[in-house]
Amino acid sequence: MKWASVLTEGEKLQPVLEQGAAQLLEALQGFPDLVLVFVSARFRDHYPVVSDTLLPRLDNPLLLGCSAGGVIAAGRELEQRPGVALVGASLPGVRLRGFYLDDGVQARMLAGLENWSDLLGVDATGQPAFVLIPEPFSCDASAYLHGLDLAYPDAAKIGGLASGGDGPGAHALFLNEHCHRGGLVGLALSGNLRMDTVVAQGCRPIGEPMFVTRAERDMLLGLDGETPLAILRRLVGRLDPRDRQLATQALFLGIAMRGERHEYRQGDFLSRNLVGLDPDSGALAVGGVPQENSVVQFHVRDARTSSEDLHALLTPLQSSTPAGALLFSCLGRGEGLYGESNHDSEMFRRRLGPVPLGGFFCNGEIGPVHGSTFLHGYTSAFGLFRPRDDHPPANSL
Repeated sequence: MKWASVLTEGEKLQPVLEQGAAQLLEALQGFPDLVLVFVSARFRDHYPVVSDTLLPRLDNPLLLGCSAGGVIAAGRELEQRPGVALVGASLPGVRLRGFYLDDGVQARMLAGLENWSDLLGVDATGQPAFVLIPEPFSCDASAYLHGLDLAYPDAAKIGGLASGGDGPGAHALFLNEHCHRGGLVGLALSGNLRMDTVVAQGCRPIGEPMFVTRAERDMLLGLDGETPLAILRRLVGRLDPRDRQLATQALFLGIAMRGERHEYRQGDFLSRNLVGLDPDSGALAVGGVPQENSVVQFHVRDARTSSEDLHALLTPLQSSTPAGALLFSCLGRGEGLYGESNHDSEMFRRRLGPVPLGGFFCNGEIGPVHGSTFLHGYTSAFGLFRPRDDHPPANSL
């Protein structure tokens, strides 16, 4: 197994693609079986040339990718300039299956009229791993993730929503010779390959864990028998100045994913956005309301917290270096959050070494938290690839 990642820049897409293909072949010393391509939105008028340029030069590998608000490869995160990120892999003993799901398939799947194994041609007993790239305006990504978790409960799933567009039809999804403008493209990998995942949500808890005592649809109505607004006002009054400022700018709700615990730590929660407040009832609108009797805790996020969270998650993995990796990072991270370029890629390199890493800045990130797959925001989600017969890392997440 051999992986490589290259990043090329320029004002014209075809020469950028040609240069990237040549560099990828040189790095791999041969033709790849798999190529992932992430293309800057600055090239939106020329997306159809991607497959036509890359496939013949790379001897027709399985090609998967999308448009992107920023691209990541070769230790660099290119956010403000036009470029292309390519990740290539030679994968002996690995079975690859690319698939495309359109709006019609989505409706049939959600109605229970399709069987996942028949639809995708992927056997759940083959221990597959999935890479998923939905288009945000046309695809109910969360519904797909729920269905895939039911059909493939033991399969790791990673990915991100295509980015760089401002409305329906403005994004591109690449699968082999096709350039789709909606739906979902995906890849199943099975055989001699294992994918470990790291999901860095970048939040830390404040206050204390609480029980949800009342919730309806998208509204959180009661926490420990009080209104959420009353809890928040009391909590904010006890915070130090830094956390009080964060609570007014970057406040989230963490939903405990292991409700049986007596003590909760940072990684035990799924972070969800707070999207509104009703001052009359004291209720909160949450992007994914927890069930009654579940445990929740308020969280905050800033650059330092996000950096510390990623460091804590990557450090235990240093004992086992993967062959290659993918990174799906939120558009809200990068330079806008950290004030510097290449933060997450550089921390990955410092912790795990010069592993070929590539990906893009997403409209939403896909990754598991305690065994269930979710659509996240403000997250960096990594997929770490190695032969299945390698020893597992000391602490895969």
